[in-house]
Amino acid sequence: MAKDVIIACDFPSAAETLAFLDRFPGEKPFVKIGMELFYAEGPAIVRAIRARGHRIFLDLKLHDIPNTVKKAMRVLSGLDVDLVNLHAAGTRAMMSAALEGLTRPDGTRPLLIAVTQLTSTDQAALEGELLIEKPIGDVVLSYARNAAAAGLDGVVCSPLEAGTVHESCGENFLTVTPGVRFADAGQDDQKRVTTPARARELGSDYIVVGRPITQAADPVAAWERCRKEFLG
Repeated sequence: MAKDVIIACDFPSAAETLAFLDRFPGEKPFVKIGMELFYAEGPAIVRAIRARGHRIFLDLKLHDIPNTVKKAMRVLSGLDVDLVNLHAAGTRAMMSAALEGLTRPDGTRPLLIAVTQLTSTDQAALEGELLIEKPIGDVVLSYARNAAAAGLDGVVCSPLEAGTVHESCGENFLTVTPGVRFADAGQDDQKRVTTPARARELGSDYIVVGRPITQAADPVAAWERCRKEFLG
């Protein structure tokens, strides 16, 4: 998959989501379907967006015992999506089980990536709430190595960690990075953020961008600006 911008379609309904995508005539942006939209509309919204020709990142962040995640991934493998994720904190055993469940009888499957640490988490929260005393960059790198050892295709991390993940896990190990904002915009609830251009410089393969595009007065112009800054 070539580098690209993934639009986070964090809308509460199919009607709002499809109306938003209608604003991109002739374009088929890569989109993310997260928990809010999927829980509201279920698999039908995945099929509806796929029928329009969009690539889809199904962002459900599975995290449970290995057998439960394996069975859930088996269900998700029936949806025609390009990218699925889970939490790396579930251990290598869970990630391996997920990969097994996601793989169809013919050997095909969507790409599978693992969330390392959320970009809303900073060092203070890591230590004070999660009781993890290592530097956040070290934690992310350790989770990425576990994901690679389990056979996954990449991780979700901050752009700030993309370079070290590639150095440790290989250039073909995907880094999908939220926490991207335009230089002239606020950070919202993100803590570890960069601009699209800086994410490119740091080695991100894909950037996930929500509100700077979806809440823009002109979402198409914001998407085009984001792609220009990220793709160069």
